[in-house]
Amino acid sequence: MTTQTKMQQTGIKKKKPAEVEAPLRRFLSDFFESRVAIFGLSIFLTIVFVAIFAPMISPQDPYDLAQLDILDGRLPPGSENTTYGYTYWLGTDDQGRDMLSGIFYGLRTSLTVGAMSALIALIVGGCIGLFAAYFGGRVDTVIMRIVDIQLSFPSILIALVLMAILGQGTDKIILALVAAQWAYYARTIRGTAMIERQKEYIEAAICLAMSHKRIVFRHLLPNCMPPLIVVATVQVAHAIALEATLSFLGIGLPVTQPSLGLLISNGFEYMLSGKFWISFFPGIALLITIVSINLVGDQLRDVLNPRLRR
Repeated sequence: MTTQTKMQQTGIKKKKPAEVEAPLRRFLSDFFESRVAIFGLSIFLTIVFVAIFAPMISPQDPYDLAQLDILDGRLPPGSENTTYGYTYWLGTDDQGRDMLSGIFYGLRTSLTVGAMSALIALIVGGCIGLFAAYFGGRVDTVIMRIVDIQLSFPSILIALVLMAILGQGTDKIILALVAAQWAYYARTIRGTAMIERQKEYIEAAICLAMSHKRIVFRHLLPNCMPPLIVVATVQVAHAIALEATLSFLGIGLPVTQPSLGLLISNGFEYMLSGKFWISFFPGIALLITIVSINLVGDQLRDVLNPRLRR
């Protein structure tokens, strides 16, 4: 007897590929119906492409001392490099680094720090929020009071204190951003999980004596993901802005690592002397990155929340 015959006798219907692909097709159709979302996603994908292939498309490695010439410092946009024969389309900074190359390399660091910190904070905060909603009682009370205390302080203040204690470095700034952001995920997923916890399928799973781990991660978590995805998208942009702020203040990444915040900081003292391009162009790149991510996040919020669909 074939598998298909057994399924027909037991009354189990095999899902057709079209039925499985329908939700994905509907999601993509709803997402791409907004021109603003398409524009934001196109800009963001371009930024990601530039960041990944920065060593291949950059005219110069801005952190290779052998390629730098102090005599090319603070050249205006459009100046020529007489040694290697390329154009400084966005000018140079005080060390003779090509600003366009510096932005390409800076995007790599900013996106890496933002994505990694948001992902780790999502995992930590999501697990804490799930357990608080599922077990309830004193566990929920204690966890939510800790979350309330965390959210009563600005994220930048928490990150500043931790960076002052931990010191500079990519791993340290990611740890500081995780500590500053996990509470947002915990509160978001806890609110959604509290609603799902009262539904019949969770009660049925408990009556079937399923393990707590299976109920939480196999049944409860998938139904709490839509709002969590939206929060994660927004928090990536928030993490990038926090990293740029910390690096601008000189307590984020070391000067040997490229970052948009460091590039803005390098030219801040020259703004009043007319050398605006040293800070202006990295600032524009940071602004475009954050806005593009927020545009994608806004559309995800509208698509994943049926009450916000137009």
